[in-house]
Amino acid sequence: MSYSDAPSSTSLWTLFSARHLGASLMLSGGIALYAIETYVTATIMPSVVRDIGGLPLFAWVTTLYVTASVMGSVFIAIRPRGLSLNRTYSVGAVLFLLGSAICAVAPTMEIVLAGRAVQGFGAGTLATLGYAFIRYVYPESLWNKATTLYAAIWGISTFIGPTLGGFFADGSAWRHAFTIIVPFALVMGLLAPWLLPAGVDDRTETKAPLKQMILLSASLLLVSFASTAEEIGARTWLVVCALTAIAALLLVERRATLRILPRGGTLLSMPIARVYAAMFMLLAALTCDIYIPYFLQNLHNVPPLISGYIVALVALGWTAAAFICSDFTGKAMRRSILVGAILEAVCIGMLAVTLARLNPSGDVLLVSAAAFLIFGMGFGVGLGWAHLVTHILHLAEPDEKDKASAGITTVQSLGSAFGAALSGVIVNSTGLVSPGGVEGAASAATWLFMLFALPAVLAAFVAFSLPEPRYGAHVGDND
Repeated sequence: MSYSDAPSSTSLWTLFSARHLGASLMLSGGIALYAIETYVTATIMPSVVRDIGGLPLFAWVTTLYVTASVMGSVFIAIRPRGLSLNRTYSVGAVLFLLGSAICAVAPTMEIVLAGRAVQGFGAGTLATLGYAFIRYVYPESLWNKATTLYAAIWGISTFIGPTLGGFFADGSAWRHAFTIIVPFALVMGLLAPWLLPAGVDDRTETKAPLKQMILLSASLLLVSFASTAEEIGARTWLVVCALTAIAALLLVERRATLRILPRGGTLLSMPIARVYAAMFMLLAALTCDIYIPYFLQNLHNVPPLISGYIVALVALGWTAAAFICSDFTGKAMRRSILVGAILEAVCIGMLAVTLARLNPSGDVLLVSAAAFLIFGMGFGVGLGWAHLVTHILHLAEPDEKDKASAGITTVQSLGSAFGAALSGVIVNSTGLVSPGGVEGAASAATWLFMLFALPAVLAAFVAFSLPEPRYGAHVGDND
């Protein structure tokens, strides 16, 4: 029986019914490992540097992880014939386990980086499989619910990760933050072949698109260098080189027979390419939040802990919106994407008025207004994200569903990486460093939020052109 014909329930708790419980625990567990580890590592890295040194390599802890995670997502589409999706999940879990173990025993920062690369590859595999399995595990009526569940996990992880990292922030205790993950990854790797379906291998080819993978990696590394470069000239040239690598990637991708994205994924005349473009721009705009704690602390005298929880409102807003719109279908889904993009653009732009100003007395009304807009940023993305994922799953050809799922993680990582790097270029070029101080911070914040509203505006234009999501297509068997 196909899932399109299966009896359906629209309750989120149906994901944890007896029929779906095992698979839901596995898939949500993989997302949880990825999400919690992201925030835990961000919290403990200062302790790692104090313990074993390696401050000049600090930024590469994230850079290598993101780059490797993209490669892990691509691996789903190019895995060897005969390697089923559930066993691929086991491979991802084992690599995540191995990378965590390497980090836990690392005597130097260079070894930590090696562990983070292995860990990132496994994490990218697990996160991508969360999307790839949706069409095999759930009926179409639950596809939005599954992505809502993932959003909820990210929202919860925003609070759990830093809290858990705080327990291991003293001395060499940071090693336990990596060690504690190992048994969870081991259990998940062992249970995956039993709790997850094998999936239908309907791919037409499995060879690796090496040229695109090299260009993709180069663009991520270049943009990461740009975010840490001290000279504005160097930052500019590195961004230009990164954009050139992306342009070359798109050109090669269009002409290649071996591709990273599914057919039509780079042609804006095709709906699937416009969906990916909307995803990229929504995530790129959202990454301006990395400087929100700094502006809250330096412009509004908000304590560090409180500023951390305020920026966590982005994830909370995303989660809340995902729950609210998870039952939308048809035209309501398209309107939700459009309204969400407009809301994100408005909220980011308004932060140039509320957050980007001097407030040495910490006026509660002004901080509360900024917090409301920060929540709205995430809420806007949450209104559309699950529906964009559903679009991708419907628009991809039957033999490219796995590649399309991998593309979601790839585009998500690219959007976040480019957004983070460009935000660094903007603030460092508009006053954060020179003249610096509160005046410089206010100037940098104003420019940052005004400019970063533009990608969300572009996402709204793209969303306006998207087709109405369709249902009822054959998407796989549940046998």
